Amino acid sequence: MDKTDKFKAVWLSHSSIADFLNCPRKYYLRAIYKDPINNHKITQVTPALSRGQVIHSVLESLSTLPSEVRFNTPLTETLEREWVKISGKVGGFRSTEEEARYKAESIEMVKKVMDNPGPLAQKAIKIKESLPHYWLSEDEGLILSGKIDWLIYDEKSDGVKILDFKTGKNEEDESSLQLPIYQLIVKNTQSREVTGAYYWYLYHDSAPKEVALANTEETREEVLTIGRRIKLARQLGHFVCPNGSQGCKHCAPLEAIKNGRGEKVGVSEYKQDLYVLN
Repeated sequence: MDKTDKFKAVWLSHSSIADFLNCPRKYYLRAIYKDPINNHKITQVTPALSRGQVIHSVLESLSTLPSEVRFNTPLTETLEREWVKISGKVGGFRSTEEEARYKAESIEMVKKVMDNPGPLAQKAIKIKESLPHYWLSEDEGLILSGKIDWLIYDEKSDGVKILDFKTGKNEEDESSLQLPIYQLIVKNTQSREVTGAYYWYLYHDSAPKEVALANTEETREEVLTIGRRIKLARQLGHFVCPNGSQGCKHCAPLEAIKNGRGEKVGVSEYKQDLYVLN
């Protein structure tokens, strides 16, 4: 393989790695399988995912603005505009009552940020690439990629702090590779040192929670090991659910969609067919 050919490389991310570790079959259905008719990938739409999408869009829009004017327009107004894109069945909502509940929770989350902007009122750094990535191993054809929610500029050290927004009720497991992977990506796609990492659980917290920085060499080796497993599985076409043919909670929804039991409600900006399951 031409080492510089990014199209032939295996692209890794926190979400694709999590999919593979949870269930290789889910990884296949999300990352590889395409509808034989239109050649689109498939994905399931749920209210929780739609809510997360909207809130991330609202907060991400702030990072392009100078810190002194970020909150001149109420975030609730931005949320109203963004919500239109996922309203109704396209957002996975099964009733107007369900949508109203999720929207009300979303409004509370962005109000929380308006009342306690914390690091979002400080200077931010933007990585130029729309999808930051780098060669994890050029010889082995492995690329690590990931979109970081927010990079806080640490004026004291001229470094950056990683901030990831969470919109669900549960906290990330301590063994999660998400922030360690982001730390690797930030380290390899911009020049400033990473000086901190945080999750902001918007559902129940008014401020971010700091997480200890990872050992980047240990993270690299762990991700490289998983990446090799994924590459081998792709070469062999071997993606088996741990539960066998009966499937599991991770792969079963996508398997149902693949088998024609979902309802198509739209197409994403990345040309993924969006489905809901009744």
